[in-house]
Amino acid sequence: MPALLAGCSGTDPRAADAGALPAVPAVQSVLDRHAAALLRHDETAFLADVDPGFRERQRQVFRNLAAVPLDAWTYRVVRVGPDGAGAGASAQVRVGYRLTGYDTTPVTSDADLTLARHDGRWYVAGDRHDAQQLWDQGPVRVVRGAHSLVLGTEGPEALRGYADAADRAVPAVRRAWGDGWSGRVVVEVPSSSARMAALLHAVPDTYAGIAAVTTGELGGTAGAPADRVIINPEAFGELSALGRQVVITHETTHVATRAATTATTPLWLSEGFADWVGYSGTGRTARQAAPELSRDVAAGTAPRSLPSAAGFTTTAGGLAQSYEGAWLACRMVAGEWGDAKLTALYRAAATGGSLDTHLRAVLGIGLDDFTARWRAYVQRELA
Repeated sequence: MPALLAGCSGTDPRAADAGALPAVPAVQSVLDRHAAALLRHDETAFLADVDPGFRERQRQVFRNLAAVPLDAWTYRVVRVGPDGAGAGASAQVRVGYRLTGYDTTPVTSDADLTLARHDGRWYVAGDRHDAQQLWDQGPVRVVRGAHSLVLGTEGPEALRGYADAADRAVPAVRRAWGDGWSGRVVVEVPSSSARMAALLHAVPDTYAGIAAVTTGELGGTAGAPADRVIINPEAFGELSALGRQVVITHETTHVATRAATTATTPLWLSEGFADWVGYSGTGRTARQAAPELSRDVAAGTAPRSLPSAAGFTTTAGGLAQSYEGAWLACRMVAGEWGDAKLTALYRAAATGGSLDTHLRAVLGIGLDDFTARWRAYVQRELA
């Protein structure tokens, strides 16, 4: 989600006519009524504090949200100031919501609201969000699985397959990672790659070739309890049934491991572990699962170092090789030291300190030796 808007709470002291601006408590009261009406599905009350010129847009959002299982919806006014035209006011607001049965704390985003005054009363007259939500893109349909909640703008029949794949993924991830996470996953399915990018506050083609991503929506921080798996339906639809299941299991692994993923976790370990869980039990050989790296090995251009963080950016050349090399590194650890050691290495890497130190403590070899063994493993498995 977008970063917290700058500024302290209170009315902007630079306003030309501070007395003409609503006080923060007054705006908060309007928005509290707005939120309460949404939660009790009262459209009339929801629109009562909306300016007539903005009412149709808000009516559509209200109806788009009708099927979403909301446990909470809140606004917190951060700052009130004059609007750009000088005729009304603007409010910087943090919006929060929780999905019933899935979110333990609110998922938050930031918005700038425009306020208009008529006959001495303030109304919400416009809004601007840094990133869209799914309900900004159309009516949200909901499909529930045993371990999953799928939200999308397509029909339920198109969404059921995602729920089934997520329901298969959750037990597989639990077997690999263990407990200590919710064992539930929320999947969002926009109607296009461009709309996926809009949900992620990105330019339209950023994720054109990426089938899905997982985002910790509470600021994107490690440990965020409200990760969402967001699907690119165009790229996802090009995959085989096996490929689709691997992707969903991979992303569900990120949901499970989020609390043990920090800035000190190497991306090759995070992404490689997720792929290792995704491919476990599929029967795919190394050459089948790593075709691009297999071609590099055959051409004599095998990698000489573990994948870097830059290698995992969506526009990186050799992106496929980075994922394949990361998967092979984790596969090697599991095969030569055991599954438990791979999980222990992942958890250790989140605690800070150097990767060399954690490799020595968990596997008994340093980074240079580990890299050399990985290079030999890549050659042996893909030749």
